Amino acid sequence: MSGNRTVLEQILYTYPECDGWKHFVEGAIYHLGNLLLILAFMGGSGIYGCIYIFALMGAGFLCFALWGWLSACGVDIFVWNLLLLIMCLAQISHLLYQLRKESYGEHYDTLYRTLYQPLQVPLEVFKEIAHCSGMEVHYLSADQSYALEGKTPIERLSLLLSGRVKVSLEGQFLHYIFPYQFLDSPEWESLRPSEEGSFQVTLTAETDCVFVSWPRKRLYLLLAKEKYISRLFSVLLGFDISQKLYALNDKLFAKFGLRFDIRLPSLYHVLGPCSDSSGEIAPEPLPSLLPQDPPPKVAPPLPQQAPISRDHRPESGILGEDSTSLILEDFAELPGSYMDYVSEGEYLK
Repeated sequence: MSGNRTVLEQILYTYPECDGWKHFVEGAIYHLGNLLLILAFMGGSGIYGCIYIFALMGAGFLCFALWGWLSACGVDIFVWNLLLLIMCLAQISHLLYQLRKESYGEHYDTLYRTLYQPLQVPLEVFKEIAHCSGMEVHYLSADQSYALEGKTPIERLSLLLSGRVKVSLEGQFLHYIFPYQFLDSPEWESLRPSEEGSFQVTLTAETDCVFVSWPRKRLYLLLAKEKYISRLFSVLLGFDISQKLYALNDKLFAKFGLRFDIRLPSLYHVLGPCSDSSGEIAPEPLPSLLPQDPPPKVAPPLPQQAPISRDHRPESGILGEDSTSLILEDFAELPGSYMDYVSEGEYLK
């Protein structure tokens, strides 16, 4: 025990003394290796961060191996740094292989980062979705039609990656389809797997477009096989259809500076949207769908108040006081509240 205490005391209380400090530096290669190691440990996370770390560490170990061979003349220094360099190169090769293996092309990688990664969809699941589409990218030039109403059969489901597509019905503009929206989600949801149908609208590319497509039968087989992918597509399609429904109201928003609900037939009838100066084609005025009260038997005229025509249209794009009073008067004439019609479904009759 006394011997052990002596060794412990020597380790704790005895300090090595340098015989003499060197008056020369180790050389530029040695200091460059230390600098590269410092920069390597500043790397980030992820595959690209790991590639950055191991690349700089490999360069630093290479400098130390050269220093041990040329300046320090130490075999152990050279061998250890050479082994560390080989390990770094092996790790970089493995990371590059993983990066190439997980890449599905520029468009598919962008699709995953934009649409699927925020939903925390695993790469294995996205791989099945991408292989179902055949790993192909389709193109539409400007003014080229994706589908014609009454002619093009519904045989696939497509997702727009870039560009803008115009949707029209009998020559009347309905709405636009923007990137990362489905081109034919309403048509897809309108048919069962055993049914066949054709497009009821025309889809025309206004700019050069890029999209991916899933064949109908192959996608149905995938959805029947994978319940997670089926729920994922159900959520994406439902959200996409809701966006298209609300997009039908954007023309009123563009004209009057306010967003109105197209489910208010009386309001729609009073405003009477027409073609604005921007060139967009507004929808035709809808007929009043609410039940009208029968005219009263006795209706004495008001001598001091002129009747207000229901066909009045505001000349300017801003809603004036006359239009506001006319809207309030229309609501006052309705039997019951608007929510009663929404809940009972009478506005659809």
